[in-house]
Amino acid sequence: DVAVIVPCSGPEYMTNSQYIRASAMGLSTDMTIAKKKAQSSARTEIATAIEAKVKAMVEDYTSSYQNGENDESKRRFQDIARTTVQQKLNGLRTICEQTMRTPDNKYKVYIALELAGNELLEGISNSIKNDDKLRIDFEYEKFKKVFEEEMSKEN
Repeated sequence: DVAVIVPCSGPEYMTNSQYIRASAMGLSTDMTIAKKKAQSSARTEIATAIEAKVKAMVEDYTSSYQNGENDESKRRFQDIARTTVQQKLNGLRTICEQTMRTPDNKYKVYIALELAGNELLEGISNSIKNDDKLRIDFEYEKFKKVFEEEMSKEN
């Protein structure tokens, strides 16, 4: 057996309690297209992970701390969170990028992206505070506690 070393992967490129991370590879005869494929795959992976975490977090927060808020409030929380996630995806940082050329002249681009959890928390919190109906009952410290618990869970 031969060990395969995959650039931009491994424990230091995995999601943890502070960062949501994803690694991906793109392959093409055009280097720019290979890079775009890798970025797109990593972005999609991060978006999926964030959406799952945010959905669980909003559900926990609205159920536990808002005394089972009505369905409209839950939907509003989820819509705000989803919109914020889409905005925050524009702020993803590249933490690793390596380009290689294969023997058949194709380009492989390996990439790892991350988004800081505190940036996501602040973005969602600020969006909720700007919503007149939700702001009244919103308790930031409780929301932050639920968010941090969700971030610390293994994927």
